[in-house]
Amino acid sequence: MRWRKLGIIAGAGDLPVRIAAACIENGTPVYIIRLTDPSATAALRPFSGDDFSIGEIGKILRALKTEECDAVVFAGVVKRPDFGSLIPDWRGAALLPKVLAAAARGDGALLRVMVDTVEAEGFLVVGAEEVMQGLKAPAGAITKKNPSADDLEDIRKAAAVINALGPFDVGQAAVVANGLILAIEAAEGTDAMLRRCAGLADAVKGGAHVGVLVKRPKPGQEMRIDLPVIGLATISQAKEAGLRGIAVEAGAALIIDRNIVVEEADKAGLFVYGFSLEDLSAP
Repeated sequence: MRWRKLGIIAGAGDLPVRIAAACIENGTPVYIIRLTDPSATAALRPFSGDDFSIGEIGKILRALKTEECDAVVFAGVVKRPDFGSLIPDWRGAALLPKVLAAAARGDGALLRVMVDTVEAEGFLVVGAEEVMQGLKAPAGAITKKNPSADDLEDIRKAAAVINALGPFDVGQAAVVANGLILAIEAAEGTDAMLRRCAGLADAVKGGAHVGVLVKRPKPGQEMRIDLPVIGLATISQAKEAGLRGIAVEAGAALIIDRNIVVEEADKAGLFVYGFSLEDLSAP
């Protein structure tokens, strides 16, 4: 272990909860910053920590130092704040011009400002997969079902779309069915995108039980934060959307509760596949 005490800057979702629980289990001292906009999950309440607004950068940094943290992990969903109603502390106010300039370039640039600010204070910023083993998606199918040749074609197209849209800092996910792009993730997030797909008629999708959800990092993404994540909710929503499976970039995406995800995907008749760069080359 390269650190003595870990600070978790926690947004919404299951990932920060799993990381905190893993730290407690293996005896790693941990302190949690629960971001209140949006609210971090209530499941983090039993862990040692405090609540701060995303604009209270000075207070967050002081708290991490007071707690003697020497490493920080960013985990969970952190949506961009409403800058018009944000009440920053003095450090947040000083950082605001840089934050606003980054926000105009996209969420990726905004997150990099946060990472750079934390690193400048002497903290080691680590990825979630460095803290909790077994999160990274492996190569190949982890379910009983494998993607078909047509599914692999859809995976290639969706992966290419995400890659092509990278300079515009669009989302990390797309759904393709029989070569038709059904949806591209934007500011609404993967869950809302899949709900849109569920509302499409079979005639639009080209049939029932077709299509693949693909998630991969955007080009040039800071790989220590905001990696694509799938979990149990993703399986449920992919099933509701009538998809055939889910594909993520092997080694560049996270799977929360992998054993449960596999079990539920098998029950739903879905595949979960970690594609490699070789898979993206035409056969």
